[in-house]
Amino acid sequence: MPAPIRLLVANANTTGAITDLCAAAARAAAAPGTEIVPATPRFGPAVIATRAEGAIAAHGLLALLAEHAGAVDGVLLAVSHDTALEAARQLLPCPVVGMTEAACFAACLLGGRFGLVTMGSVDPYRERIAQHGLAGRLAALRGIALTPQDAVRDPEAVARQMDAAIAEVVAEGADAVVLGGAALAGMGPRLQRAAMVPLLDGIACGVKLLEMLVALRPPKPRTGSYAAPRGRESLGLDPALAALLRDG
Repeated sequence: MPAPIRLLVANANTTGAITDLCAAAARAAAAPGTEIVPATPRFGPAVIATRAEGAIAAHGLLALLAEHAGAVDGVLLAVSHDTALEAARQLLPCPVVGMTEAACFAACLLGGRFGLVTMGSVDPYRERIAQHGLAGRLAALRGIALTPQDAVRDPEAVARQMDAAIAEVVAEGADAVVLGGAALAGMGPRLQRAAMVPLLDGIACGVKLLEMLVALRPPKPRTGSYAAPRGRESLGLDPALAALLRDG
């Protein structure tokens, strides 16, 4: 019997209700024997909506991940901007996957072009999709004028606006649609009923991708920009994060 898999589902903001939504969606997607470990940063913004908040959240997230380094088999960043993805992938000894990254790559396996719908600004998603090398596969982006807090308070109102946004990106040529936003975790089945193409939930996609990566047992790079840092000095950081920079 294969050993149990422990996956850390790490929120990057400090809203515990979002962590709970993501953990529930992760458990629903996980295979038997996969343990989901939810975690919320001790400090940082309540919701990440600006570049400044994203930079602050990256520190809080990396400090959180450092506390779990070596104790989990994989990490899912439960933050739709894939905050601190590259840094986390370098620092940690296990596979790290961003929820939007996972959903976008899964969408590319289902059709030629994909769309993304979210709450608020679409600019961070356009930039992140380009960073993932998928700008040429993007058909359309839509952002509805509601917030993650609205998704927690009134998910049905958010779902109605999301239905319309999904239909718009499908009309522009999307063969699959990514649901952009940790606050949308678990909403896929409700939205899929009205959608004409597959919808991709980043939490579900991230869990399944991590289960595959853990099973493949890839080694950590020992050279290049994703090799673990060593000998890096710091001042004032949490001990666990400082240790990762110093000792790898």
